[in-house]
Amino acid sequence: MALMSQGGSYCIQSDLTRCKTAHGAVYSFSNNGEGSRIKEVFSGLNFSPLSSSKATTGLHLGGMGKKLKQGNQMIVAASPPTEDAVIAAEPLTKEDLVGYLASGCKPKEKWRIGTEHEKFGFEFGTLRPMKYEQIAELLYGISERFDWDKIMEGDYIIGLKQGKQSISLEPGGQFELSGAPLETLHQTCAEVNSHLYQVKAVAEEMGIGFLGIGFQPKWAIKDIPIMPKGRYEIMRNYMPKVGTLGLDMMFRTCTVQVNLDFSSEADMIRKFRAGLSLQPIATALFANSPFTDGKPNGFLSMRSHIWTDTDNNRSGMLPFVFDDSFSFERYVEYALDVPMYFVYRKKRYIDCAGLSFRDFMAGKLPTLPGEYPNLNDWENHLTTIFPEVRLKRYLEMRGADGGPWRRLCALPAFWVGLLYDEVSLQNVLDMTADWTMEERQMLRNKVPKSGLKTPFRDGLLKHVAQDVVKLAKDGLERRGYKETGFLNEVAEVVRTGVTPAEKLLELYHGKWGQSVDPVFEELLY
Repeated sequence: MALMSQGGSYCIQSDLTRCKTAHGAVYSFSNNGEGSRIKEVFSGLNFSPLSSSKATTGLHLGGMGKKLKQGNQMIVAASPPTEDAVIAAEPLTKEDLVGYLASGCKPKEKWRIGTEHEKFGFEFGTLRPMKYEQIAELLYGISERFDWDKIMEGDYIIGLKQGKQSISLEPGGQFELSGAPLETLHQTCAEVNSHLYQVKAVAEEMGIGFLGIGFQPKWAIKDIPIMPKGRYEIMRNYMPKVGTLGLDMMFRTCTVQVNLDFSSEADMIRKFRAGLSLQPIATALFANSPFTDGKPNGFLSMRSHIWTDTDNNRSGMLPFVFDDSFSFERYVEYALDVPMYFVYRKKRYIDCAGLSFRDFMAGKLPTLPGEYPNLNDWENHLTTIFPEVRLKRYLEMRGADGGPWRRLCALPAFWVGLLYDEVSLQNVLDMTADWTMEERQMLRNKVPKSGLKTPFRDGLLKHVAQDVVKLAKDGLERRGYKETGFLNEVAEVVRTGVTPAEKLLELYHGKWGQSVDPVFEELLY
């Protein structure tokens, strides 16, 4: 049989589908051979197009809980994270893991745009964060009124799913939309608007509003509710062992990101390098988190700064991406060395924090002795790695703060214009070709504090950003979808050199009378 994606991305199809890498390796997925091992290890995986990083995984069959008979195997579409429906007949090899990443390759006409954004819910009367009970009421209300499927963990509602969109909860109740893979930015912005309409329709009746900002401006960690999700309990216990700011990351940050496709290993490498080089510029353009505990924190993007001391084993600028030898295989080697968080078995999370996926592949995981991972476990492991650009079967641009709705449309516009247009992409690679590892890291370290005023070579980062935004606009014009208007928000930022965070600080020191409370109205969705 052929497992086809609904939206036309990489699929297992006809007799043989191949993805050839730049190094000449060919990953083949056969579906007509008896006992094919690659068929075994890929059983149960989601082959829907470019799904968002936290979207529902599992074989996409148009609904939750549906089953598919494949030979003697039963595959169950589970809510996230994917649970193993089939245990691989043989242990996974590194080639299987490489092949998983390579299976994301798709021709340009199949490229899509997947946008995710997070926001803080709060009570209008007190400005306090939403409690889980309020979040549950909101989720049930959206489900009933707008026909979303509920995602449960035990007795707790933890998200919603509708088609290829999903709503999920971050550790402190940050409310996230993981959008469907869409063809144009007009569709992306329409999706954002529809989502915000639905959320507001239910939330306003409850006295709940949503704030578009990158870091919780008023409340301390002790004031933030903890969501009843097993994986977050494991992370919450582990984070303080590996960094000083991990709990802040979990409970007090919000981001907007875009997920983009690639056609080949060579195309992935070019986009990965361009994305990493320019990620500090995106951080500056969207910097929107200048307050902590009710006062200025000294940063323009506190959210970005927090990632510098969350867990350096799984975050950062990945210098090896710029090595001549970089490949899918090299990223697999990196990911194998990132310590694990958990394994999901029998509807529960098993704490594997700090353990080795390499040991798991050898059947030597202390918490599951003699058991081997399947590709669902690998897929889940990849979601626990947090560099500035993340590779799965697509690339995630992860450097921007959450913000108001116009900026939610501007972030994908920025990256689509740069990475989905060949001329603009090549111009970016030429522009950044002689940037050193030290310069990229310097930008990563300094931009959260100084934004577009960060000194760079003979001038300021603002001047580089102006050139980059022009390239993004040119790329969008060549796409031919009349999408350049979505860049208006960032065009104003580069024209003035004033980031969103600096505008908030001006208000704080001026008409807000050194109070952060008005930000809840200023950045209300």
